[in-house]
Amino acid sequence: MASVHESLYFNPMMTNGVVHANVFGIKDWVTPYKISVLVLLSEMTKDTKISLVEKRRLNKQILPLLQGPDMTLSKLIKIVEECCPHVASSVQIRIKLMAEGELKDMELFFDDLADSFTGTEPEVHKTSVVGLFLRHMILAYNKLSFSQVYKLYTSLQQYFQSEKSKATSKPDSNEGDMDLSNTEEEEGKLEKEDLDFPIGEEDLACNGPLSQKQAEYFLSQQASLLKSDESKALPPVLLQKELNNLLKFNPDFAEAHYLSYLNSLRVQDVFSSTHSLLHYFDRLILTGAESKSNGDEGYGRSLRYAALNLAALHCRFGHYHQAELALQEAIRIAQESSDHVCLQHCLSWLYILKHKKGVDSSVLLEHSVKKAIHFGLPYLASLGIQSLVQQRALAGKTADKLMDALKDSDLLHWKHSLSELIDISTAQKTAIWRLYGQSTMALQQAQMLLSMNSLDAGNVGVHQNNTESFAVVLCNLAELHAEQGCFSAASEILKHLKERFPPNSQHAKLWMLFDQKIQFDRAMNDGKYHTTESLVTGITALNSVEGLYRKAIVLKAQNQTAEAHKILQVLLSHCQKIKNIEMVIRVLLSLAELYWRSSCHPVALPVLLKALALSREYRLQSLASETVLNLAFSQLMLGIPEQALSILHMAIEPILAHGAVLDKGRAMFLVAKCQVASAASYTLQKKTEALESAILNLNEAKAYFAMVDCKEQIRDILYLQARLYNTLGNIQERNKCSMLFRQMHQELPSHGVSLVIRL
Repeated sequence: MASVHESLYFNPMMTNGVVHANVFGIKDWVTPYKISVLVLLSEMTKDTKISLVEKRRLNKQILPLLQGPDMTLSKLIKIVEECCPHVASSVQIRIKLMAEGELKDMELFFDDLADSFTGTEPEVHKTSVVGLFLRHMILAYNKLSFSQVYKLYTSLQQYFQSEKSKATSKPDSNEGDMDLSNTEEEEGKLEKEDLDFPIGEEDLACNGPLSQKQAEYFLSQQASLLKSDESKALPPVLLQKELNNLLKFNPDFAEAHYLSYLNSLRVQDVFSSTHSLLHYFDRLILTGAESKSNGDEGYGRSLRYAALNLAALHCRFGHYHQAELALQEAIRIAQESSDHVCLQHCLSWLYILKHKKGVDSSVLLEHSVKKAIHFGLPYLASLGIQSLVQQRALAGKTADKLMDALKDSDLLHWKHSLSELIDISTAQKTAIWRLYGQSTMALQQAQMLLSMNSLDAGNVGVHQNNTESFAVVLCNLAELHAEQGCFSAASEILKHLKERFPPNSQHAKLWMLFDQKIQFDRAMNDGKYHTTESLVTGITALNSVEGLYRKAIVLKAQNQTAEAHKILQVLLSHCQKIKNIEMVIRVLLSLAELYWRSSCHPVALPVLLKALALSREYRLQSLASETVLNLAFSQLMLGIPEQALSILHMAIEPILAHGAVLDKGRAMFLVAKCQVASAASYTLQKKTEALESAILNLNEAKAYFAMVDCKEQIRDILYLQARLYNTLGNIQERNKCSMLFRQMHQELPSHGVSLVIRL
């Protein structure tokens, strides 16, 4: 299920995607890039041939160009060309004339800028964003000494000449080809996101120290991408390099330290993340930003949230004792200051810590939800409700009560436009329906989330997101397709997951685990047990319980029953201790199969009845249906096929409606076996009808097994069909099945497991 408390990390940098940065301390200055932007603004106001659509496109790009980092001239020209080609050509000509002319040309250009504010209807309003930028640039230019003006002019010439030399060297240089491909990729991104320019290494390399607006824009953009779409943010190394550059010019820039903390979390760097987090709160106190906005409470507020974030950090890395100590400190300071909001955050994290340690903390969670509603904290209240739903789903509560609770939390989400929690809620519904074995409902919820528009202010109208909720839903979709035999579709979904969540991202472990499990199931179906060893190792690295279970499955398939039984017993006691009921039932079913192989069918019955009682108590319909199949098979082996056939009707409908293709094939195969066994006591006519019905069921089972490449089961079906056709006197069909059986028997190795003791 989705980690509903992932967003509890207190992020002082962002409120609705906006960074509240301290004064950066560096004023704006004139650079060659900013001169190019000034030329663009000048040409836009003078050009009368610009259509309304072109002007609208250009206006849409102005703010990112003003606040974004300095970029190369070629990239700037390409951006303008996409909006208005003739303005781009006039900008390029104007810059060329200025760079290849004399110093007085640049002087005249800045003198002409002041004319934009003159007249009764000026071209630019002084208080507008563009007007403020023009005034800052004119003021910064007028403050320059003659030597500084000359240096600016030479840097403008170098800025233009570097692009000119790059353009001439592109046809002959491999490096130029690489740059060209990069710009083409960037153009593709610009078509999708006009307001968010992807920052490349080339752009950062041409930057000096950023101004205040540029720093705030850079930090807000990267923080937003780390939260919602990590793959589009700068790589960890490059982002840290740029943050170090920011901190070199202003070590007290607190928000840069916080973004450094978030960046270190991406690569699981404990030391650097702790170091940056502590520096953030130190700088926040030193700059006095908190005290200015909160009076005397500012200092204490920073301290208690520092302790709370430190607890969250240690909890994320599994240092539960250190997290508890930090959380106690945060609670103590919050109680002294009567900060109920901080106390609610602390209570939520206290529940998480207790839950991680395996302690039942549902009372804490209920208290947290009541208090959050009382103090008007919808975000925390909704997180608490969803955690309660997740806890009670695992405790076996009915789906109608859980969905009612999620409906109440959804009302909070839509009322307060909490789009992130809407996504988490839908992912939770998908996981709950999957847990209950309702694949159709799970598929519906997954499709709903994937087709839902975002409500974030920065992502309005965007269909896709890269949060944990989307990773959970896409992984469930891949598994659902694999269960239905659509392996090509499942691989396409996993390929998409790999692109959206690269291996170094924080949610990559989700698709890695599902990918390994799907490959494991395919190898087991195909009888390639030798290829499963590496897959078991990979699964164990991501989930030790799942890996141990898969290891026992492989040993069982290889007839190493003693080793498999030993592992399953260890796993059973561990899962009972941690209350992993789903795995307990799966282990019990595997143990029952081991007893069959040892011809101990009476011993398997109490094990299966215990599994059936647990699956019904916890509302696990798919596991309950599978247990009924196993019970029917045990009764068949004990010589009561009529009773087995009667209880099969309890499981056949939910399996055919919601079960995996493999389970459908096993169910129809078992029905055919029971029909054949029951037909021994029938009259001749009735026996013939029963055998013909069994053949039809075997054909259906064979079609299901073919969808998932279960060749061993298909071989068993062909053998049984040949025997049935021989009994019915259909020699032609018997010979056909015999020939196909012999071909498959020569291809597949025999592990000594007879048809009789295999479900």
